[in-house]
Amino acid sequence: MDKTQFLLGVAVALFALGLLGVIVRRNVLVMLMCLELMLNGVILSLVTFAYQTATTVGAVLVFLIFVVATAEIALAIPIVLLLVRDKRTLNLDAYNELKG
Repeated sequence: MDKTQFLLGVAVALFALGLLGVIVRRNVLVMLMCLELMLNGVILSLVTFAYQTATTVGAVLVFLIFVVATAEIALAIPIVLLLVRDKRTLNLDAYNELKG
């Protein structure tokens, strides 16, 4: 097994572990962390493909994804904290009135 296959296997494992955490867990903060784990799996696969093709496009995409992920977390954490302050729980089932 070469380095590319190993890195892609790790990326798939990270994505699958994050997806399993989002599906199984009902805690909002744990679900956010699992979403970030999924995002890290995607980033690792982008870096692996950029390394394999010897282009800089992958590095630029990774930088863009990091900027967007930072903005996402900067918005998601205060929203979660406001919801927790209102409902006094982190369980996702308590927020059913937010459905559109």
